[in-house]
Amino acid sequence: MPSYDPFERGPSPVGTRTIELHDASRDRTLPVDVWYPAAEKHRGEDQDDATRDRYKPLPMAPEVSQDAVRDAAAAEGPFPLVVFSHGFGGERRQSTHLCTHLASHGYVVAAMDHVGNTTTDMMQMQMSGTPPDVNLIHTFIGDRPGDASFVIDRLLAGDAGLEIDPDRIGMSGHSFGGWTTLATTGRDRRIRAALPLAPAGGKVRESLGPDAGVMRDALDLGWDRDVPTLYLTAEFDTLLPLEGMRELQERTPGTRKGVVLLDSDHFHFCDRAEQTHDMFKMLGAMMAGASGDAAEAVTGLIGQMKTSAELCPGAHAYAMTCGLGLAHLDAHVRELAEAVAFIAQDLKQVMAERGVSVEPL
Repeated sequence: MPSYDPFERGPSPVGTRTIELHDASRDRTLPVDVWYPAAEKHRGEDQDDATRDRYKPLPMAPEVSQDAVRDAAAAEGPFPLVVFSHGFGGERRQSTHLCTHLASHGYVVAAMDHVGNTTTDMMQMQMSGTPPDVNLIHTFIGDRPGDASFVIDRLLAGDAGLEIDPDRIGMSGHSFGGWTTLATTGRDRRIRAALPLAPAGGKVRESLGPDAGVMRDALDLGWDRDVPTLYLTAEFDTLLPLEGMRELQERTPGTRKGVVLLDSDHFHFCDRAEQTHDMFKMLGAMMAGASGDAAEAVTGLIGQMKTSAELCPGAHAYAMTCGLGLAHLDAHVRELAEAVAFIAQDLKQVMAERGVSVEPL
């Protein structure tokens, strides 16, 4: 019998589809992308340039590809479910490397746009001269956990055309999506494992002003049950310091573990990590001179960012996120004995064997 290897792509071809879900109770409509194990007839198509999905992450952006087949026929379920939450000013397909990897190992992964807090929304606000203030951030804080639980509701009801196992549900997210993962886990008892990636919600830099701690103040980690949580973080995180993530880990009740990817920054958890990192650094330079103490503090931090050439390759981040993330979910969502044994190892040594440098959080 082959040994357990969460780093390798799984045995299933991957399909993807886009659905739109309307929450009548909040009058809120969410675009949702879903990744899932595809039928055997699609084998190889998800990694073939001629047949894999291409899409535009933004209307004016060039096309990019992902390792999935658009609207492929699905394999037979039921499947475990993972909900993924994007970062502040992100979008639902920001981390397809993780979503497709999980789907290749038998998971359904659903990622919604947190409407009002997407890349397009934030660009439009910036261009109009009305960037989000603390009141709007409170709105995002209120909307995001509700979005995640609503998506779970609708996928369990069959809205994606896939059969989901209601007893095997996990959640992941990056940055504000990591905060959303922790906040939703505290409120939604269906979630059995949490995988926050460089999450917000811990201590922040004082230079950002008194409003910067609003996410920390709004996050309740007084969970009344044990939800195993794996924090994956970046050593040189420009936007959310490691001190804050260590605080989050200490506040998390029950089973928890944290890993720091050395020589990495906040955007190593996004697709096209090098490009995304350098583009954010360039946009920060363009915003230099923005008015307001908080804006000046943010642009100052961005100005201190290293270039992607000075950091570890994005491939190192993907190996850590996909391999350790899958093992964590397999251990605590699926309760696979081999995954429990794997994630209990010295993860620094596990990653070193793959040429990736990490430390415990």
